[in-house]
Amino acid sequence: MPSLSHSPVAVIAGGTAGVGRATLDALIDRGWNVAVLARGQDRLDSVKEAFGDRVWTRSVDVSDAAAVEAAADDILSDFGVPEIWINAAMLTSFSPFDKVDAEEFGKITATTYLGTVNGCRAALRVMARGNIVNVGSGLAYTSVPNQAAYCGAKHAIEGFTQALRIELLRDKRPLTLSMVQLPAVNTPQFEWARNRMDHHAQPAPPIYQPEVAARAVLRAIDTNAREILVGRSVLKLMAGNMLFPNTVEAQLTEMGVEAQQDDRPAPHDRDNLDGPAPYPSTAHGTFDGRAEDDGIIVDGDFARKFALFGGAAAMLFAGMVLGRAIQAGAEATGDRIARR
Repeated sequence: MPSLSHSPVAVIAGGTAGVGRATLDALIDRGWNVAVLARGQDRLDSVKEAFGDRVWTRSVDVSDAAAVEAAADDILSDFGVPEIWINAAMLTSFSPFDKVDAEEFGKITATTYLGTVNGCRAALRVMARGNIVNVGSGLAYTSVPNQAAYCGAKHAIEGFTQALRIELLRDKRPLTLSMVQLPAVNTPQFEWARNRMDHHAQPAPPIYQPEVAARAVLRAIDTNAREILVGRSVLKLMAGNMLFPNTVEAQLTEMGVEAQQDDRPAPHDRDNLDGPAPYPSTAHGTFDGRAEDDGIIVDGDFARKFALFGGAAAMLFAGMVLGRAIQAGAEATGDRIARR
């Protein structure tokens, strides 16, 4: 049995970088022991060095269902019964769809979508009670160009999570299954994702720090929320797509690709699709100077009720603001391109 059985146990799949790493730090601060699953052994070693016996680590490709199941069994025997399981692993490619072959598309889908499915399956087998959190994206509601595989996976996670949640409710299991829909976050993925665009990838502004996302994950756990929406951009994307989908698609046609690039040349010499990229274990990417330290975190059900019962005008206003913000971003991008 685990030597630290007096402390509660959480599991984070994808916990050595980005949102997963920020959530790891937050859970450690709360007194949790955390099992971390990720591909990169170097980053896992760094986490182990930082937190010692407070963490249990295993190099796992979450797209491998058998490997995730084996890890879950070993967590149970070596570390304790998890009360939290967070699925945060992801892959993406900043590429036009016709440049992405079936193997590349499959890898992104297998990690981002099936990795979440595999994590949920393992969690349901080893958890007696507690919280499962699937990390989603505002792109589950409004997709963007040049990330078709990733957007498709996030849409799939949303559908899968809802179906599984209903099954858990029907079976009256003492488990809460939550979705946390994130905005653009300053994580290392923009340094190591495959990129066929002309310039370096960036999170489409507004950009939020990963600690904002971690607070949202903890909010989902603390309140047993069905869904948490993070950042004004997610609210605007949902409102705009609900009320003015043609306008949203037209604006994204004009500037959706440009908004995902900055002025730096694209680093075509490295990516993490075939294996972990050599990069330190850190929550933050290279956009600290532009990222916001705080952002709105709202229960998705509350947001929908507000929209239904008296919030129609507010939603209309949000859609108008979205259109203006997208137009302003397009103009700024055009000015930047003109200066190149």
